[in-house]
Amino acid sequence: MKRAMRQIEDRFNSRFNYPYVFLNDVPFTEEFKVETAAMTKANVTFGIIPHEHWSYPAWINQTYARECRQKMSKQGVFYALNESYRHMCRFNSGFFFRHPLLQEIDYYWRIEPDVEYSCDIDYDPFLYMHRNGIKYGYTIALHEYPETIPTLWSTVKDFIALHPDFVRHKNGYKWLSNDDGVSYNGCHFWSNFEIGALSLFRSPEYLEFFDYLDKAGGFFYERWGDAPVHSIAAALLLEKKELHWFQDIGYYHNPWTNCPLDKESRLRCHCDPAKSAVHHYWASCTKEWAELADGTSLHNSSISDPAKEITH
Repeated sequence: MKRAMRQIEDRFNSRFNYPYVFLNDVPFTEEFKVETAAMTKANVTFGIIPHEHWSYPAWINQTYARECRQKMSKQGVFYALNESYRHMCRFNSGFFFRHPLLQEIDYYWRIEPDVEYSCDIDYDPFLYMHRNGIKYGYTIALHEYPETIPTLWSTVKDFIALHPDFVRHKNGYKWLSNDDGVSYNGCHFWSNFEIGALSLFRSPEYLEFFDYLDKAGGFFYERWGDAPVHSIAAALLLEKKELHWFQDIGYYHNPWTNCPLDKESRLRCHCDPAKSAVHHYWASCTKEWAELADGTSLHNSSISDPAKEITH
């Protein structure tokens, strides 16, 4: 985690001093708190996740959930037996934004351990989002492993059938599905990097959406991740203009990287654009989102450059 903080500080936060919030299901060690706080001049706080946000809800049959994990393990599914991973995905899908330490916060930037930032970020992404009405930002969009989410899309369709008025971006279906909404193609924004407005998750529409998914049990009976949950909600509940690809932010999380495609942005970077995930089929969702009918082409010069829009 210290390496990731060093990256963020060097590339961005040493100039802006935004606070860090660390959350965990068990108390942080004093060593962790001292060493992470020493990485920055910004304020650092540490919080405990409430037990009810990191445990089995009453409606989950834990015996059946264990059987499902064992079945997935035999199928070779990643993290098949990992209970903590499922609690993490459920927490990030429906509870992180409710934590008391985030109640006075409007925007968040998710930072994972062992990530790399290859470009200087000399503008304020939060200010850029605020000024432009953007509620969700990403760097890479991938296809999800279908064996982890076999009933997620049918559950989403059932929910939308109950609340068709919640959908504000019908073209989102074209990104999420290759057959007019019959099935889910797995496209999702890779949530280990995401910058967002907490108002999205605190909205009545998202809260109802999450509650419906939660009651269905897929976080435990399957292996629903927060990435497809966030992405499906953002693609349908928001307008296209409220989402933004931070293509100018050089980012690496094993095994994928985002490297700016334009030469001017790369003057602040040390990454290789030829290795950017956008060129790979598995990350084709990145390009496909940018090129939706009501969006702009991947190589269209009209795509805004945040660094040019914001001056300090």
